[in-house]
Amino acid sequence: MSTRIPYWMKSPFHWAIFLAVLVHVSGAIGIAFFSPSFFVPFTPVNLFLMLLLLILHEQPINVRFVQAFLMAVVVGMTTEMIGVNTGMLFGNYSYGEVFGRKLFGVPVLIGINWFCIVYTSHVVAKKLNSNTIKGKLSVALLAATIATVFDWIMEPVAMKLGFWNWNDGQIPLFNYCSWFVISFAVSMAFGYLKIEANNKFAPYFLMIQILFFLFLRFSPIGQS
Repeated sequence: MSTRIPYWMKSPFHWAIFLAVLVHVSGAIGIAFFSPSFFVPFTPVNLFLMLLLLILHEQPINVRFVQAFLMAVVVGMTTEMIGVNTGMLFGNYSYGEVFGRKLFGVPVLIGINWFCIVYTSHVVAKKLNSNTIKGKLSVALLAATIATVFDWIMEPVAMKLGFWNWNDGQIPLFNYCSWFVISFAVSMAFGYLKIEANNKFAPYFLMIQILFFLFLRFSPIGQS
């Protein structure tokens, strides 16, 4: 008797989605109901894994994409270093130890996080462009809105998990304004670099991340 393998099991794309869902669901449940001290330190591993899955589904990986990646990382790191050390861009905050090694007070992985958030937001905005909006400006405005909403969802959870902390415990409105402006600028740069933005995994990654942080935002956090 022959056993027919389901189509999704033969597709690397479906395996990527399955892996992303598995990692985030197990992490969310573990953090919310069991032991944040065990699950939270795996955050850098998760970030690297999601970046790898994004890159594997990028078509094509060319010089422009590498330029876009480096530009987003540099912009993210630079603005964060200015923000942490001056309080001018986002408010008064400081990073915890979850993301590891720091450069001028900012974990070096934060640049990658900026790329992942803004790039996936840009891809979603570009895909919607074919049906509803046109032009680099419209795409960048929509991408910046998506990225800023994502940050609004993520911020309270990030503080609970020790990613970073605001000095007075309050997230200033100025933080979200800066997120919008910086995300808009990066997305505009993506547009001028003529990034294809046809990454199939990006919209799923963004949605999985949104659901992950929404779940933790309204869930209890384990005590151990």
